[in-house]
Amino acid sequence: MKTMKFTKMHGLGNSYIYVNMFNEKIPESQLSETAVRVADKNKGIGSDGMILIYPSQKAAVKMRVFNNDGSEAKNCGNGLRCVAKYSYEHGLVSESDFSIETAGGMVEATVFPDKAGTISSVTINMGKPRLLAEEIPMKAEDLKQEVIAKPVELAGKVVKLTAVSMGNPHAVQFVDNIHEAPVEELGPELEKHALFPEWVNVEWVEVVNKSEIHFRVWERGSGITQACGTGACAAVVASILNGHLEKETDVVVHLLGGDLQIRWNENGDVLMNGPAEYICSGEWYL
Repeated sequence: MKTMKFTKMHGLGNSYIYVNMFNEKIPESQLSETAVRVADKNKGIGSDGMILIYPSQKAAVKMRVFNNDGSEAKNCGNGLRCVAKYSYEHGLVSESDFSIETAGGMVEATVFPDKAGTISSVTINMGKPRLLAEEIPMKAEDLKQEVIAKPVELAGKVVKLTAVSMGNPHAVQFVDNIHEAPVEELGPELEKHALFPEWVNVEWVEVVNKSEIHFRVWERGSGITQACGTGACAAVVASILNGHLEKETDVVVHLLGGDLQIRWNENGDVLMNGPAEYICSGEWYL
């Protein structure tokens, strides 16, 4: 019986099954099905999805992300940190600064090895956020404008959405109390709302002060997760666009799985720093 070697990793509880495609082979036609099967917590390994690490002609490595429903995502912030840790510790890269190719664009990773060569912290330069409606993508009267605090009627309520793409689409809204955020109620409806032709990740933010926010997320294709790195970046960008925070500030984002540090620099780049950890390794029966 054919098997596939895997490593399960997580960034703040956002867990994926990682497969080293330098060594393993899965037919393209079976990738979505395999992601669904390995992500199943009852009959599979259990995760938020599957991430594949490939050789790249453009960067040090290439990352592909599949959600637990089998759909392919363009980017994953927590996944990027885990890919960076795995790639360095498994000798796929030799430098502590290197690039990663994603479906949402190129990003730069910096790992911080200890004396034993172990990585516990990773910084990812996520690049510049995309803010125009056509870049999200999001339907709008003027596709060349930013979408900031746009009123949208949903389930008899009016919510104000700020749209940000970090290589994948996000719709951010602000609440007074994060514990009362209607994640399960409105997440599924907003995820597949007609405004978003490629669906959207949905975030709720409570601003604590000028350097700290609380955060909850409903991820496109995965539902409620413990953390979302690109979502945390989008939340900080949206908070700055709405006047709650300022650029050039290290912002601590409190997620269900732990904390990330996000900074939107004056040059336009968004930097994300946080942990990446192993859970287990093994063989999966294809």
